[in-house]
Amino acid sequence: MSVHLPETQYLDPEVLQKIGDLEMVAREVVEGLRVGSHRSPLRGFSTEFAHHRQYSPGDPIRSIDWRVFGRTEKYFTKLYEAETNFDCHILVDSSASMSYGSGKVSKLEYAKFLAASIAYLVLKQRDSVGLSVFDSEVRAYMPPRSSMSVILEIDRMLRVTQPLPKTTIAKQLHDIALLMKRRSFVVLISDLFSDVDDIMAGLDHIKFDGHNVVVIQTLDPYELEFPFKGTWRFEGLEGEEPLTTQTDRMKESYLADLGKYLDELNDRCVGSHIDYTLANTRHPLDAVLSEVVLKRQNLSGPSVAARS
Repeated sequence: MSVHLPETQYLDPEVLQKIGDLEMVAREVVEGLRVGSHRSPLRGFSTEFAHHRQYSPGDPIRSIDWRVFGRTEKYFTKLYEAETNFDCHILVDSSASMSYGSGKVSKLEYAKFLAASIAYLVLKQRDSVGLSVFDSEVRAYMPPRSSMSVILEIDRMLRVTQPLPKTTIAKQLHDIALLMKRRSFVVLISDLFSDVDDIMAGLDHIKFDGHNVVVIQTLDPYELEFPFKGTWRFEGLEGEEPLTTQTDRMKESYLADLGKYLDELNDRCVGSHIDYTLANTRHPLDAVLSEVVLKRQNLSGPSVAARS
């Protein structure tokens, strides 16, 4: 299907060309999936009413429920069982630690490009996508919509997103879970700098509610490799005390602790049937997106190492 590409800051036409016909696929049965592209609990081309959705530019005029308009003076479209869309919620961590970047692109900027690209993939396959931005609280929320014009609103939200104080992942995932009205596809993009138990408490809440969950952990190559030599002063981005140290003395223990943390996070996600991908911000966006999508399609096999 040919789709017009809006002018945005966070959609890279070259990346979208490389990922081509990739499609986000739900592994489990999810309410409201379109007949055909995804596995759906819905059968046939039913005329049984499913629910209303707020009208978006581009929706057929004939789908407007004029009785609802007469009562509310607001436009809503009627969706039937065979026409309901797949909802995707993209959650972007905008906490202060996401501002770190050893190169030209910070973790937060990388996350924004990932979010916009995933949103475009979902919209291109005629499904619905929404966006939540959070740190110590939910800073912005847009419920899923299926019109391609949504990408412009997502891009606007991402443009104004700035890194803010320390995140509380579990609390915010609990809060966002309450905003999702039906079983959906949820993509969390974060550096996940928090206790693994805290992270999993939030993710397991979302899974318990019946949602498909994908986690993309964005880390800078310097965080993964610790290439520092000599004496360095490390400034905390989320209120931690600064640390001045001889890096050669701590590199081995740092990498060992990081490896243990990443392995535990990956294992816990696997145990909860959550797809986990480690995204090194040095790596091309299309490579990360391809890995995420191939995992959804059960074609990628074991997780691809992203620490190099």
